[in-house]
Amino acid sequence: MNISETVAAQKEYFRSGATLPADFRRDRLRKLLDALYSWEKPLCDALMHDLHKSPEEAYMTEISMVRGEIRNQLAHLRSRMCRRHVPTPLAHFPCRGYEVMEPLGTVLIVSPWNYPVQLLLSPLAGAIAAGCTAVLKTSPAVPEVSAVLGAMIRETFGREYVAVVEGHREVNSELFSQKFDLIFLTGSPSLGKVAMKAAAAHLTPVVLELGGKSPCIVDSEADLKVAARRIAWGKTLNAGQTCIAPDYLLLHEDVKDAFVEAFRAALAELHGPDMRSSAHYARVVSDKAFERLTSYMAQGRILAGGGCDSGSRFIEPTLLDGVDPDSPVMQEEIFGPVFPIITWRKPDEAVDFVLSREKPLALYYFGNERRGWEFARRCSSGGACINDCIMHIVNDRLPFGGVGNSGMGSYHGRYSFEAFSHRRAVVVTPTWTDLPFRYMPYRFIRLIRRILR
Repeated sequence: MNISETVAAQKEYFRSGATLPADFRRDRLRKLLDALYSWEKPLCDALMHDLHKSPEEAYMTEISMVRGEIRNQLAHLRSRMCRRHVPTPLAHFPCRGYEVMEPLGTVLIVSPWNYPVQLLLSPLAGAIAAGCTAVLKTSPAVPEVSAVLGAMIRETFGREYVAVVEGHREVNSELFSQKFDLIFLTGSPSLGKVAMKAAAAHLTPVVLELGGKSPCIVDSEADLKVAARRIAWGKTLNAGQTCIAPDYLLLHEDVKDAFVEAFRAALAELHGPDMRSSAHYARVVSDKAFERLTSYMAQGRILAGGGCDSGSRFIEPTLLDGVDPDSPVMQEEIFGPVFPIITWRKPDEAVDFVLSREKPLALYYFGNERRGWEFARRCSSGGACINDCIMHIVNDRLPFGGVGNSGMGSYHGRYSFEAFSHRRAVVVTPTWTDLPFRYMPYRFIRLIRRILR
């Protein structure tokens, strides 16, 4: 069955109404949850093969995140599906107003390679809960993971309900040309623009989870030991190949030297004296990415790290000083373990630097909480953490998404359900009375003016 036939089959299945009942949605969510348990080891093995992602990190950042999302949808499915009565102005008596969440229909979910399990199956849980059918597009950059995900989905669901499509750029083009009811894409801003342009031809709505250069601000009042440990963890998670990884450091000049030492110590604490032998440090995804990242390392003075090995695509976490703000390392999303440093003295300098760039997916601040709120207020971003990084993504009661160049729309928990739903207005008017005020020839206009003023 080719792509157009798959989409047509899913649209027909959706029109049949099979996906609408709560019992159906609940059963399919449980099937997905059961499949995750059955396929956990093959998925973790594939993640190790493609990304050198340790089983522990694979569980924490991929498997457990999806399970949590599924359980959230199961726990709140009935309440999210229920119509909600909304107050009606007295002038509209005796009408009753309701807000009804209806599924959008057949949706496309495109996942990236960096968290290929989480970023495919977490949105799928929201689509299932909302009552949609879904076509899933996996990333060719992680072929083992894509193969395992494809086998898991085919074993769990019929193709007319959930289907997996594998392939390269030409497959994306064919998928984007189809008339979906929603395109949900996680990827680069450039791919997001391609998807949005294609979606415009059909007026298809999009949810775009993109990326950008997420700043990490360290103030003079920061607890440097704690800050360095949390930042080192966030930057070395999946070898920095995380859309919300801290991209560059904005260090208060008074703490620069002390932070560099604290960062070195934190790396040794987390990964041991030799990063190369760390059981929990991933590798760069491809030779092309390796070449790009190592070229960044020549654009500044290395203060820490700098080691690399092309054979295994290993790159040591590297602090770069003296970088030109207009150089590629400061203009492009790094998406790896290279960490340039910019210093500042006055808060306005740091704020102006952030505001001079596209709105990032995340903003991190370490220091006084009150000042952290001030930075967050002045610098727009998809999400933010004060005295932490990454952690805003793990709370499924918070919306996760970008703003501006880092994306549009949000998901997780109820926000996932809403992302795949249409919020519909329904008015019910009884027939036991039929007030004449609204009908022509408007003989009661004076009374209407008094009521509707």
